[in-house]
Amino acid sequence: MIFSSDAKSWHPTHLLWLLTAWLGTVGNLPLWIAIWRLPETQGLRGAATLLAFFVVVLGILALFLSLVLWPRWLKPLGVLFLIMSAASSYFMLTYGVVIDTSMLINAAQTDVREVRDLLSWSMLASVLLGVVLPGYWWWRQPVRKVRLKSLMGRQLGLAMAALLLATLVFWLAFQDMASLMRNHKPLRYMINPLNSLYASAHLVVGQASKATQPLLPLGEDAQLRHPPASEKDAPLVILVLGETARAANFGLSGYARDTTPALRQLQTQGQLVYFQDVSSCGTSTQASVPCMFSHLGKAQHDRNKLRYESLLDVLHRAGLAVLWIDNQSGCKGVCDRVPQVSTQALQVPGLCKEGECLDEVMLKVLPQQLAALDPVRRARGTVVVMHQMGSHGPAYHKRSPEAFKKFTPECTSSALQTCPTEHIVNTYDNSILYTDHFLASTVGWLQSQSRPTALMYLSDHGESLGEKGLYLHGMPYSMAPKEQTHVPMVVWLSSALQKQRGWSMACLQGQSAKALSHDHLFHSMLGLSQVATSVAKPELDLFAACAPTR
Repeated sequence: MIFSSDAKSWHPTHLLWLLTAWLGTVGNLPLWIAIWRLPETQGLRGAATLLAFFVVVLGILALFLSLVLWPRWLKPLGVLFLIMSAASSYFMLTYGVVIDTSMLINAAQTDVREVRDLLSWSMLASVLLGVVLPGYWWWRQPVRKVRLKSLMGRQLGLAMAALLLATLVFWLAFQDMASLMRNHKPLRYMINPLNSLYASAHLVVGQASKATQPLLPLGEDAQLRHPPASEKDAPLVILVLGETARAANFGLSGYARDTTPALRQLQTQGQLVYFQDVSSCGTSTQASVPCMFSHLGKAQHDRNKLRYESLLDVLHRAGLAVLWIDNQSGCKGVCDRVPQVSTQALQVPGLCKEGECLDEVMLKVLPQQLAALDPVRRARGTVVVMHQMGSHGPAYHKRSPEAFKKFTPECTSSALQTCPTEHIVNTYDNSILYTDHFLASTVGWLQSQSRPTALMYLSDHGESLGEKGLYLHGMPYSMAPKEQTHVPMVVWLSSALQKQRGWSMACLQGQSAKALSHDHLFHSMLGLSQVATSVAKPELDLFAACAPTR
């Protein structure tokens, strides 16, 4: 920190004004672009609304900075706000996302592979222009020594003036501004750096609160309904947890392109059911996966402050062998108490490259991992969760091998907005085509087993591919487009399992058009695994309606 008594040095308050102006203009460029494009800001009245919005935002920033920026931490906090604004602006401009708590959680849990996929020249330029150059200038400026009492009076006076100005302008333009915020909710998540600061505080408080909560047991009365007579009768159930697959581009959903030819063949043969209307719990892996494996359902899970065990704990408590195979960024806590294996360190030729593996690698390790499970549990039945890399973006081109690049040309840039929309869709569709192959290969492997087998596939959330200027996922659920929440789900049952349970694919097919959600997964997996417990809800079990009356 450079302090000076030179009259040419900066008064702390003047630097504060300068930072306010920078953050209010350049630092909030995505906000102003978004508002400028709205029909409500066209014409003279619209221009007045835009000006009022600008003054209110500037007043709020001046109020905030006046209260937190004092000489001792003026420079480091200033650089921090530059970093936060530049990072938020880059992702908002590039992918059309907004910054809320769930988006911050996604960022916090991003692994090395995902960071590598996000790197681009445009990101480097954003860091250079938004952080390095202004940050260097900011840090090098001499700051005038000012008496604390005088400075406090000046900054608190500025804070009060900013508050009065923002309040007055908001009151004068209340009708138009309130309508603007009500009709375009994403705007409230776009004010830099307050959006990131609020999300960070909300995240820290929420995680601190959860950390103090004990892990509550679930399904303590769990037991198998009909224990198998021998190991050859013990079922093997595979749940494939899809990643970023949206129903809109799934061939079985009626998409113009046949991105699911192998699954369609199984469906035509009457061996597989596709569920047409399934909604996700969230718009990100972090939000969806804990909710999917929870007994609470979305509505309760979103409000819940307690820590419960997951579906996998209940299955394990019932005596089943449970295994989680991860080709993604972890299980978000739901598999912490059962056997698990990550593919990240594998180096299988043809399947793994640069620390990342194609999903078929999970089938490679499956037999060995199954053999390592407790034989006593295996004799009762086995449930395996395979967590896909699936269609994780923005590097969709990495999610399919050359043999499955049917739709060309592909977008090979992580800066999706620089690619033509049709190229992005081509790349994404190839990843779905490969998922189709992976699922069909898993079914083929299950068909080769001598025991009763089953497969359920369900994606964690969908994806935006440029519709309405949005890319990727993670929008707040209340304002997320259907592309991010409508997900594909399929079920395949072996003939041996159908015979054992008295179920039929025709019965399941009769439910394929019903409105379903991630809420059904917990209870349907209990039904599929034949686990009885008081926490089960038969009305949410897809298989309950197909069980023969006894």
